[in-house]
Amino acid sequence: MKNISVIVLIIFLSFSCKKKEKETKVVEEKQARITWQSYDETQDLAATQKLEQTRMHLKLVNSKVLDKNDIWKELEPELDYFPEEKYTLLRDLILEKDIPTIQQSIIDGELTYEELTLFYIYRIRKYESDNTLSLNGVISLNPKVVDQARALDKIDKNTIDVNSIFGMPILLKDNINTKGMITTGGAIALQNNKTGNAFITQKLLSQNALILGKANLSEWAYFICSGCPVGYSAIGGQTMNPYGRMIFESGGSSSGSGVTVAANFCVAAVGTETSGSILSPSSQNSVVGLKPTIGVLSRTGIVPISSTLDTPGPMTKNVIDNAILLNALIGKDISDDTSIEVKVNFVDSIKDASLNKMRFGVIKEFLEDSIYNLAVENLKKSGSEIIEIEPKQIPLPGFLSILNIDMKNDLPKYLENHAGDQVLIKNIEDAVAFNNKDTMLRIPYGQQLFEGIIADSTSTEELNTIKENLKRDARDYFDTSIDKHQLDAILSINNYHAGYAAVAKYPALTVPMGYNEKGEPKGLTFIAKQYNEAKLLQLGYAYEQATKERKIPSKYAN
Repeated sequence: MKNISVIVLIIFLSFSCKKKEKETKVVEEKQARITWQSYDETQDLAATQKLEQTRMHLKLVNSKVLDKNDIWKELEPELDYFPEEKYTLLRDLILEKDIPTIQQSIIDGELTYEELTLFYIYRIRKYESDNTLSLNGVISLNPKVVDQARALDKIDKNTIDVNSIFGMPILLKDNINTKGMITTGGAIALQNNKTGNAFITQKLLSQNALILGKANLSEWAYFICSGCPVGYSAIGGQTMNPYGRMIFESGGSSSGSGVTVAANFCVAAVGTETSGSILSPSSQNSVVGLKPTIGVLSRTGIVPISSTLDTPGPMTKNVIDNAILLNALIGKDISDDTSIEVKVNFVDSIKDASLNKMRFGVIKEFLEDSIYNLAVENLKKSGSEIIEIEPKQIPLPGFLSILNIDMKNDLPKYLENHAGDQVLIKNIEDAVAFNNKDTMLRIPYGQQLFEGIIADSTSTEELNTIKENLKRDARDYFDTSIDKHQLDAILSINNYHAGYAAVAKYPALTVPMGYNEKGEPKGLTFIAKQYNEAKLLQLGYAYEQATKERKIPSKYAN
């Protein structure tokens, strides 16, 4: 009996020591918590005034209403048990890896959904708390996301499809409604906007995706000020490009979605586009962005600009992830008049992708761009047929009136049907009046476009004529070449043809194409007729596999 008692005592003491060691480590971790400190931005702002790009002449860097520590505050206790050693150990399993590879690592037991989620939270805090590296890409994090990841870890991993969104931490542009989180649109007027789920948010949740949090954006989707910096919002501050922080534009308006994907702050993100708002930040940040045909994805529960032109879309590091995320987002929404049922499996559609004998319309004047020229040469080497085209540039008269009148009508509908009870504004006039109460805080770059909405007197009949004329002219712009030469796609750069694709309601996919001599990314943009998303993903995937141009931004490689 005496020996047994001794053994029990030894076990008890050993357990107590280990428990005490663990508790001591937690205390040490708490004491060493990484925090963000505000700083004097004068020097940084002065440096931007010397840049050639006037839209990079900044008035502020960080938000005046959001303490960045609040972004991860509720998740700090989780990070106390996730030391830097753990982060370093997992880095090679996660950074720059596509969804199928990450899923396979989880199936093989090398990684868990909880660890994957904590890795991104740790990484966001690591970089966003450093004033020399912060990107202001994230507005908020989901306080329940770690618990949700743990629940998914209990599911039999053998049932998981590697080509699924299951358990993948996704950031949503902060104009997409998400239950349990605030949807701000970057605007102080929506700072308390507690909503239900947007249709696409619910689609993601139904497939067990993890909503990691909300990405910063150009305030009101860059439809508030004129000539102001892209990527700025009063809530999130100035979003910055990881390839050239406070040097290169981040693109807009889905700035945070592009930046956070590029810097590996999430597996993937969802952005929205009216005209260029996915294509611009995707190409500027060397990620893959798809602007689908209007109607392929629902807009219900998304802060609007234009019910004519708005669409959400996937933003990812590679094309396979884009197809996986698109699969998860599709679904007919009876609340959205444009919504259609899509029966395509976009992952399956790219499996046999090839550039051989594909016919591309190459815009002749763009061949003077050395990066575009090299991309065309790579297509030739892969067996593509290149047809040089010189489409006649046409004006898009009345384009602004579409945005003005649609937003004048669509925003009140969103505020009435999808906004939270604590939102006090009811329309554009209310928003303008609210902002004017403190212009330095709420609209430091002005609200010229909001004022233009109020001033626009275009009638419904006139607007319908504008819409039909622009759609006809823009489709002719593309179709003349596509039909004449039987093209699979027209090739553009970045968001150069976003306006035409917008009013034509045609899909466009941008894929990393390379970097200029200063290191600024550019994207090769594939444009095709409506409902050709599968074709664009095939072409983009084949080009990506042939060239592999994307590189992780060097300062965010650890």
